[in-house]
Amino acid sequence: MPTTLKSLDPTQVELEISITPEEFAAAQDAAFRKLVRNAKIPGFRPGKVPRKIFESNYGTATIVERALDDLLNQKYPAALEEHHIDPLTRPTVEVVPAEDDTQPPVFKAVVSVRPEIEPSDYTGVEITDVKETAGDEDVDRALEQMRRDAAILVPVDRPAQLGDTVLMDYEGKIDGVAFDGGTAQGHETELQGDRFIPGFVDGIVGMKAGETKDVPAKFPDPYSNDELAGKDAVFTITVHEIKEPELPELDDELAKRVSRSETLDDLRAEIKRRLDETVKRNARRQMSTQLLEKVSAANDFPLPEVLIDRETDALLNESRQFVGRAGMSWEQYLEGTGKSEAELRETFRPEAEKRVKTTLLVEAIAKKEGVQATQEDVETELTALAAQYGQPRERIIEALQSNVGALIDGIVRTKTIDRLIEQAKRVPATESPADQVTETA
Repeated sequence: MPTTLKSLDPTQVELEISITPEEFAAAQDAAFRKLVRNAKIPGFRPGKVPRKIFESNYGTATIVERALDDLLNQKYPAALEEHHIDPLTRPTVEVVPAEDDTQPPVFKAVVSVRPEIEPSDYTGVEITDVKETAGDEDVDRALEQMRRDAAILVPVDRPAQLGDTVLMDYEGKIDGVAFDGGTAQGHETELQGDRFIPGFVDGIVGMKAGETKDVPAKFPDPYSNDELAGKDAVFTITVHEIKEPELPELDDELAKRVSRSETLDDLRAEIKRRLDETVKRNARRQMSTQLLEKVSAANDFPLPEVLIDRETDALLNESRQFVGRAGMSWEQYLEGTGKSEAELRETFRPEAEKRVKTTLLVEAIAKKEGVQATQEDVETELTALAAQYGQPRERIIEALQSNVGALIDGIVRTKTIDRLIEQAKRVPATESPADQVTETA
């Protein structure tokens, strides 16, 4: 029998699935044959119990329940296909008795679905232009870092400077008491201010080999160790040796030493290629963030609660993983924020709504524009993933077997956003509106 579809709201529909008397009777017969195989009744072999005896021992309801389960498993997928429904979750099903006791019951399945979206105002969006290629100065900086990495450290007879490497002992104290992790002997480190707590490196600069000095420093707040956060400390430092980097010449020999390139020109070209990839990727991220925020603001539609809940759960899980990597327990983190998990979860809701809306909007635009992932697109993505993870292409395919849909969705999303960027009006930063969004995603 045909099913009927009723819209409950923009993100929920109700399917009413009817059963014919013949289907109901056949389903009960089939259910009995399955159930009787495991029936244990004295005097009867398994599978040989007459139906009336079975019903008197196990009840008719047992057969009816099994028959209804089997019918729902058959008819629900067919109803989805009949009405072209892509459900977001498992349905909530109610078995409604027929008004006439002689007729089979009816299934009413409530299903969460995506809202109907007719995207608009997504072409010609004005965004701030972002440079998509690396400059010569970027290549020069990369080459200079390669020189520093390949440098030889040589002892010097002068006071320590930023960029030097010193061999030293130190002992840190707070209020005159040494603290865990604040003491080291024969420690070698490069004097870079951004690597240490404020004041530490500045106090070492200017010291000579053999000199001992008390250096005041202050732990930032917040800090990875809560017991040290915001505290003033004094480090007693003894410098034993000072070395400076002796940089190699920037020539073909250096290129061979630090890379597979045979010449400096080849190395420079390879660096430029890699930097261009990174710069373009970051530029596209910035421009896509601008574009999607503007397109999202121009389109309004209801969001399925189930998708918001899923995304909120994902954000909460991301926070748990981040906290774990920072070496802190989840309970400590919650205590530090002064929020319960339920309260913290609620703070993630706006971001979850934003992500869900953007995803649904990009899907709708892709559908309207006919954007699809071709076999060539998939092959290119597989090759890129193999290179990224240093694995054979076959291993990547094997790992993705259960997640091919996500791979294809990602390709379609990227192609759609790239198309929107190409269609956008890109204006120089100096000419962009004051409210232009430029943050990265």
